[in-house]
Amino acid sequence: MSSLEDLEARVTALEEQVRHTRQDAAAARILAGTADRDVSEFKQTLNGHTQVLNALRETQVEQGQEIIDLRAEMRSGFTKINVSLEQVSRLLQQAINKD
Repeated sequence: MSSLEDLEARVTALEEQVRHTRQDAAAARILAGTADRDVSEFKQTLNGHTQVLNALRETQVEQGQEIIDLRAEMRSGFTKINVSLEQVSRLLQQAINKD
């Protein structure tokens, strides 16, 4: 009889272990689902940040070109002003020399 009682105890222990294992598996599935959602949200956030950084880079490139164009325009304008000032200076010098 002892072996029958021992067998029943072992079966009861195994049933308890199976119950705990099933609970652990259910908890693991819940954690895996949560981790999957977290990773998906992280990917979406990362993609959003990447898009923002790409847009920012594009804006910076455009602004850099605008600055280059503005500098060229300013140099051209200053060159014209310098030429005009030289002409005015020559005309003033000619007027002074006539007197």
